[in-house]
Amino acid sequence: MSLTSPFFILALDRGSQYTAREVKEYIKNLGWKQSFSAVGKPGDNSWSESFFANLKKKIVHWKHFKTREEARQAIFDYIERYYNRVRVQERLNYLSPMEYLRNDSKEILKSVA
Repeated sequence: MSLTSPFFILALDRGSQYTAREVKEYIKNLGWKQSFSAVGKPGDNSWSESFFANLKKKIVHWKHFKTREEARQAIFDYIERYYNRVRVQERLNYLSPMEYLRNDSKEILKSVA
């Protein structure tokens, strides 16, 4: 999937940095969709807030990165090697996202067979 994929949905709060005309145009030009939390409902975005809080606690706040590329790689590794593959989540029945998707795929295949 490329960064211009129509499958990207960017979930955001209503901060001015996300609602600025230039940002909206940039996101639209990428072919992405924007999804905003409801006015006065910060809980709509709680999963995102939790993700970024964990990212900051585990990676961003404890290491000084010498280059932007070093920071990018550390964040990528955290997401792809830990968060999506190892970290269990209560909302996924205490499975990692990868385990959950594997189990879900097996159930779908069973129901079609």
